[in-house]
Amino acid sequence: MLGPLFFPTFSPVAGTLAAFGTFGVGFVARPLGAVLFGHIGDRRGRRPVLVASLLLTGASTVAVGCVPTYESIGAAAPVLLLVLRFLQGLGLGGEWGGAVLLTAEHAPAERRALWASFPQIGPAVGFLLANGVMLVLSASLTEAQFASWGWRVPFWAAGVLAVAGLWLRSSLTESPSFLEIEDHARVPLAEVVRDHWRLVLLTAGALAVGYAVFYAVTTWSLAYGTERLGVSRTVMLACVMAAVVVKGALTPVVALLGDRYGRRPLCLTGCAAAALWMCPMVALLSTGEPLLMFLGFLVAMIAFVTMFAVIAAYLPELYEPRVRCTGAAVGYNLGGVLGGALTPVVATALAEHGGRVPWGVGAYLTGIALFSLGCFALLPETRPVPRLAAVPATE
Repeated sequence: MLGPLFFPTFSPVAGTLAAFGTFGVGFVARPLGAVLFGHIGDRRGRRPVLVASLLLTGASTVAVGCVPTYESIGAAAPVLLLVLRFLQGLGLGGEWGGAVLLTAEHAPAERRALWASFPQIGPAVGFLLANGVMLVLSASLTEAQFASWGWRVPFWAAGVLAVAGLWLRSSLTESPSFLEIEDHARVPLAEVVRDHWRLVLLTAGALAVGYAVFYAVTTWSLAYGTERLGVSRTVMLACVMAAVVVKGALTPVVALLGDRYGRRPLCLTGCAAAALWMCPMVALLSTGEPLLMFLGFLVAMIAFVTMFAVIAAYLPELYEPRVRCTGAAVGYNLGGVLGGALTPVVATALAEHGGRVPWGVGAYLTGIALFSLGCFALLPETRPVPRLAAVPATE
């Protein structure tokens, strides 16, 4: 969508790669946002992180919708787009840590995965709202109208959601776990690097597959289907959105299983399923048939949610409270760089040199899944052990 508007002098493939590169800049900024807002969260509280990160993310997203195109201001257009994507990434890097920690630390131990899963539904809801608007616009506007102003509407709509989010968060109280900390870390990042570096690397590697699967389905497949297979954008969006709806609906259900059977078994299962399914998914996508593409996306999203429904409880439980906001957020967002920032770019490049079925993309995604599986295997289980009822003494 953004390639022809901001990189018109590039070839179609190069323009797509440049647009995905702009997309990746936001992911590169996320770990920096995790460090910045993680410091605030561990020093000042989780609640301030929620407000500040939402303001930054919302303002920069609305601003993307206001950037003039290359035709209007030349090379300044992609530069502005890069800057705003970087600011979006900074905000999102803190957003996840603040929202998840505040929820998880308020939750009862036996239902922590369920409570913490609700922020995880947010990406699905955001994707559906943004692309639902995009679907309506692309179906009702001419190509000229869509290129002129229609593509901007979802970005402007983010401002309404940001205001609603600020209103909802204004009534939240601070996390009990944070209030119980007596000795706050002076430099949380330094403690995380010194004492938890191995855990950060393992969590980042473990989460890479989730990002890779999600953005392969929701970002790369849309470009591949429309540009290489000639499938209409409306059909591609409908297939992806239907799979994301199922993913969002299953999130709390899988989280309940995580509360009952543990976080690690579900993560290992979902990761193994992703490794087995990536090549079949690519093959189904390459048919260009809506029902087969939907099947490929659906199974991929089920594998994804099997892992990520419990991650919001799993990561905070892996880190001690005094550095939890920094450690969990940095690990989560480094996984985003490994899996989310690179996948659309690498997959587009691999597909360009493949045949009708881009097996290289399937092999790449399978490789990430196997790497993440190894990382998950090295992480411990964290599910709280239920307290046993006291046995009455016998006479």
